[in-house]
Amino acid sequence: MRMGLFLLIPILFFAVASAAQDLKSIQLPQPDTAGGKPLMQALKDRCSSRDFSADTIPLPVLSNLLWSACGVNRAESGKRTAPSAMNWQEIDVYVATAHGLYRYESQSHTLQQVLTEDIRGKTGSQPFVKDVPINLVYVADYAKVTRGSEEDRTLYSAADAGFISQNVYLFCASEELATVVRGSVDRTALGIAMKLRPNQKVILAQSVGYPKQKD
Repeated sequence: MRMGLFLLIPILFFAVASAAQDLKSIQLPQPDTAGGKPLMQALKDRCSSRDFSADTIPLPVLSNLLWSACGVNRAESGKRTAPSAMNWQEIDVYVATAHGLYRYESQSHTLQQVLTEDIRGKTGSQPFVKDVPINLVYVADYAKVTRGSEEDRTLYSAADAGFISQNVYLFCASEELATVVRGSVDRTALGIAMKLRPNQKVILAQSVGYPKQKD
């Protein structure tokens, strides 16, 4: 019995190591902060859309999108394009694609792969979510919330996710991308699929893609 266990341990270690090696880190291009529509025009054009084409989003556009969402805009302090209560920066942005699930790391401006499988269909109840090139998932990490009541934690994390979502809306309006923020999410099932910790909670999801061309 002991011999069998000793033989099994290296096999398990190899399987875990191989799985870890399959996860990728993607260095995003530097964001282009000089382009885009004037703010008032972007506000005028801001809207929700549920009609997406199947066209993929190029990496430079994704880079600009994520930086706009909550990237670092003040390197000396590490503060971001979206405000957060007490500067907790407790909202993590996950990116669900056909190639897996990634977490956006704002400090290094990288995507860290979390899963290799496509879980887009689990990010919402609407039929279109499984085919949209990108579904963003806003997750509150309550380990970063150092004080306050349960009510404070709920309120601030919801507000902070909303700030990020609006940044995404304005970027999409500027770049003529389609987007819609979604609250119809089975948060428990999605949290399990994403392998979140007990002190992490899905707040909202947001689909992003190119608009579907009208016939």
